[in-house]
Amino acid sequence: MTEQPDNSWKTRISDIFNQAKTKISQISNIQQWFTVSDSQIAEILTTIRAELPTTEALLIGKPQTGKSSIVRGLTGVSAEIVGQGFRPHTQNTQRYFYPSSDLPLLVFTDTVGLGDISQETDTLIQELINDLQTETNRARVFILTVKINDFATDTLRQIITKLRQQFPNIPCLLVVTSLHEIYPQAIENHPDYPPDFTELNRAFTEIKENFAGLYNNAVLIDFTLEEDGYDPIFYGLESLKNNLAELLPQAESKAIYQLLDQQFSEKLGNIYRDAGRRYMLTFSMMAATLAAVPLPFATMPVLTALQVSMVGLLGKLYGQTLTLSQAGGIVSTIAGGFIAQAIARELIKFIPGFGTVIAVSWAGAYTWALGETACVYFGDLMGGKIPDPQKIQNVMEEAFNEATERFKHMKNE
Repeated sequence: MTEQPDNSWKTRISDIFNQAKTKISQISNIQQWFTVSDSQIAEILTTIRAELPTTEALLIGKPQTGKSSIVRGLTGVSAEIVGQGFRPHTQNTQRYFYPSSDLPLLVFTDTVGLGDISQETDTLIQELINDLQTETNRARVFILTVKINDFATDTLRQIITKLRQQFPNIPCLLVVTSLHEIYPQAIENHPDYPPDFTELNRAFTEIKENFAGLYNNAVLIDFTLEEDGYDPIFYGLESLKNNLAELLPQAESKAIYQLLDQQFSEKLGNIYRDAGRRYMLTFSMMAATLAAVPLPFATMPVLTALQVSMVGLLGKLYGQTLTLSQAGGIVSTIAGGFIAQAIARELIKFIPGFGTVIAVSWAGAYTWALGETACVYFGDLMGGKIPDPQKIQNVMEEAFNEATERFKHMKNE
């Protein structure tokens, strides 16, 4: 009698494959299972707004007087992103919201319509008056910017005079900029602050006299770009910060200090991340469950789809609407060298029993770490910063190591 081939192993693999297909079918509609509703996002934003006050800084000055540099100095955002972040507000003003328009801790209103034509000046003044008459809970401050070597300031004086007459309770900080333009010829870098040069002191005194009675405090700063070669880049930043703190209510000045010390970014990030973790845990547990299928590579497509869906969901939480393709690109950016580990994870399933246990812990921890890192990535974008690849990889590695231990304990409980 001819011996029939033993197909039991084929049957077992077929059963496992069918189970995997069923799970894939169930997960294919994952985005319908988990959504972040508008009401949930509104609830999160309301919580944050209640804790963090908003300050509006009205930048009154000619073009090229360092207004955008002041925004860079107070927020830590790059020059490129600051340039892209200003949006038209009225005919002659633009606004920059930090960290976002949904959650503005600092609002910079920039006057872009300053000119020598009387009609344009009157229009600008009226726009600012109308805007300032709008009821708001924001603390406000005028930041009047003047270059150290610019004495053609009649139009600027006219504007700030009318604004101060109309709104005497809004403090005004006179900020004199571009100091290096009148340094002595032999001076190649910033001196110790404050600078003490005869020509500079004379110019500063003359500018203060020209705006006498129109400002509360005056400060010297020189904010440059790295390529300009001056060190520090934000020369006089501490003095600017101290003067703003003097003029603003305590809560608002504290918020500015928090910005400069990165405390705000961390606090804001924690609130958003806590909301995201509600979803990350569920996705991580589902990933671990799928990874238990002991067929190498059978679960990789569905795990990838699961993780891409999670990143898309977290993106929405942070105000980033992504297509599946865009979310997948972010996963690739964040994952880095972990992709190679994903392949190794699948191959280890060839080791009966032992391999599957490792794969389960790895999949859960990896998915959790991906979510944690995505929160940092989106948080940087929300704050107007370009995500630092090295920082992202460090966060991914640290989060993965912590999550690995957590999933090991969960497995043993």
